[in-house]
Amino acid sequence: MTPTTSLPADLFPLRAGRVHEVTGPAAAAFALIQCHRGARVEGAAMLWVRPSWNAAIAFPQGLAALIAPERLLIAETAQETDTLAVAEEALKDGSLPFVLIQTTRPLNLREGRRLQLAAQAGGTTGLCLTPQDMGSNAAQTRWHCAPVFSAEDSTLMLWELKKNKSGTSGAWHVRWNWQAHRLDVVSPASLRPGGPDLPG
Repeated sequence: MTPTTSLPADLFPLRAGRVHEVTGPAAAAFALIQCHRGARVEGAAMLWVRPSWNAAIAFPQGLAALIAPERLLIAETAQETDTLAVAEEALKDGSLPFVLIQTTRPLNLREGRRLQLAAQAGGTTGLCLTPQDMGSNAAQTRWHCAPVFSAEDSTLMLWELKKNKSGTSGAWHVRWNWQAHRLDVVSPASLRPGGPDLPG
């Protein structure tokens, strides 16, 4: 897919009341940008459900530029069935606007549909951080995110929408604007030195 210069409003932020998926080497950055947008709700907290055996350590203070550490709740689970059970209850409860679910294997259709039904019941946005090629058929959207290697800008990413139940797909070059706390969509021309940015 050829990257375009605008990210449709019906795709970003992610649709609430649905569970989405993201994979790729920049998937965590995609997830944290979603958390940042969700944290704009006054007093809102985000929940990250992750396996306790994962070697990567969750360190909320290191993510403070995107989300205040006190607003990021982390639930560590002993096995995948616990991850899905905690995520399902959090989605259904509706107290949290955003639930990040870190999975380690493909979800079957039953598991995926249970998460979707829970998200719809609670009006909550769910995002599964999945390994490559381990998505669920029940996902509302599936994204692949990767860094774009550029000598001029080390923060560029390529976001590709691989699946969308609403029909629209596409690809976008983006960067997180740390000063303005916003996502910028970058035109192909602006990838060259001196090119203009286009706000997302």
